[in-house]
Amino acid sequence: MKLIVLDRDGVINQDSDAYVKSLAEWQPIPGALEAIARLYHAGWTVTVATNQSGLARGLFSSATLEAMHDQLQTLLQQQGAHIELICYCPHGPEDQCDCRKPKPGLFQQIATYFDVPNLRDVPVVGDSVRDLQAGIALGATPYLVKTGKGEQTLHQGGLPEGTLVFDDLSAVADYLLRVSP
Repeated sequence: MKLIVLDRDGVINQDSDAYVKSLAEWQPIPGALEAIARLYHAGWTVTVATNQSGLARGLFSSATLEAMHDQLQTLLQQQGAHIELICYCPHGPEDQCDCRKPKPGLFQQIATYFDVPNLRDVPVVGDSVRDLQAGIALGATPYLVKTGKGEQTLHQGGLPEGTLVFDDLSAVADYLLRVSP
């Protein structure tokens, strides 16, 4: 199975320092949905692992979050694609849960769902160091995109060893489709 794990805000859709709080604020990054569809049609199983502390902060409801994810799936279905699994952490930083990235709980959920012992060599695409650290804990390969907070992350340094850097999700898809069997 060719599995890939994507962060959501800043990778698939526009990010906001004020949080993406409504369906109207959820706006795909140009080319991101097409990139997911290209990967899907090439046999990749696409998953999402996302921190959504806006739930714990009371900024939006789980129904609103589900509406955003439904919109994502609807837009992908129009291209004959879908995301197999969306895992999210609803907790705030003070909750000390094991699923808030950089902790690997969301990635463990993905490994359990697909009944794999680890995520060795699975591409993990994010726009922050914590996105990448969470995947590395299970053996994944880190991919940083410059969208969202990615440019800022790149300039701050501290990227995990072996991190591959791309302009956006479309460039990641181009690369994976070129190098994967």
